[in-house]
Amino acid sequence: MKRLLVTLTMIFFAFVAVQAQNTNNEDKKDNPNAPVITFKKTVHDYGTISQGDNGKCEFKFTNTGKEPLILSKPRSSCGCTVPEWPKQPILPGQSEKIDVTYNTNRVGPVNKSVTIYSNASNDRVVIRIKGKVNPKVAEIVPQNNTDKSATPIAN
Repeated sequence: MKRLLVTLTMIFFAFVAVQAQNTNNEDKKDNPNAPVITFKKTVHDYGTISQGDNGKCEFKFTNTGKEPLILSKPRSSCGCTVPEWPKQPILPGQSEKIDVTYNTNRVGPVNKSVTIYSNASNDRVVIRIKGKVNPKVAEIVPQNNTDKSATPIAN
């Protein structure tokens, strides 16, 4: 009997928690004045780059809503991708950018994402970087043939 009561209590609290989350998302979407984050692009393609090249790119966006936009800490899919974002509120109509730096010392294909969280009606936006990092080509150093002790062979 105790087990049944504990199970029913846990189901009730889980149901209440899910309903509370849905209510918050619905409030944002129903607010006609809510901020809206609009990106110019959501994917940056590096193409093929060499190991150690500059892995920085930027994603420009505009607050197309009617209230100030506040970004939360963006989360990248791995530690090799580091986002930098504006910490201050972005007023309606104002544009800003998010800089993303990828560590190009890692060789191979690149397919990483950064999830942007905000108070906007579209509160979660995923931006992506892709491309391929080739290993750095080793420089060929000519050998110095200045060894004077070797004598040429005469015919």
